[in-house]
Amino acid sequence: MLAAPSGAGKTSLSRALLAAEPGLSLSVSVTTRAPRAGEVEGQHYYFVDQKRFEDMAAAGDLLEYATVFGRSYGTPRAPVEAALGAGRDVLFDIDWQGFRQLKAALPGDVVGVFIKPPSLAALRERLAARGDAPEEITRRMDRAESEMAHAGEFDFIVENANFDAALAALREVLRESRLARGQG
Repeated sequence: MLAAPSGAGKTSLSRALLAAEPGLSLSVSVTTRAPRAGEVEGQHYYFVDQKRFEDMAAAGDLLEYATVFGRSYGTPRAPVEAALGAGRDVLFDIDWQGFRQLKAALPGDVVGVFIKPPSLAALRERLAARGDAPEEITRRMDRAESEMAHAGEFDFIVENANFDAALAALREVLRESRLARGQG
């Protein structure tokens, strides 16, 4: 399970980890936000309206869920339980709140890694470089500080100052986790 403030490199690291590790699959979240250009239903997210999301949460169909920046996000239970039941590892790209909920829902199966930026200044630069508007950068920076306050709740903290080193650290966490479960 990877969590990070927006702009810390979590998505890029997730993609690289998935490409480097056979047998690792990405948990596809459900969201109430509209699809962005190029996003594919079922590959990037499952896009639903707020009513459907609330029905899924009430029925227990979500392992975890939260509202972030005014939009709801959650992890569908069925595909995750099917993958775990088949002995496959699943990568989650969610926030610290989701980590807490996942740990409670799947005790013993969740290893949490917090991806932290080398500094808040570097994080601000990354957000600006990807084209976020100034007010969006301010909002994300305010949230980043509160998110980083939860880093100590995770099993591991990986600093993404150097992408290749951060990816190597994530691969080592995965390897050690598999060994601990006798899957090495």
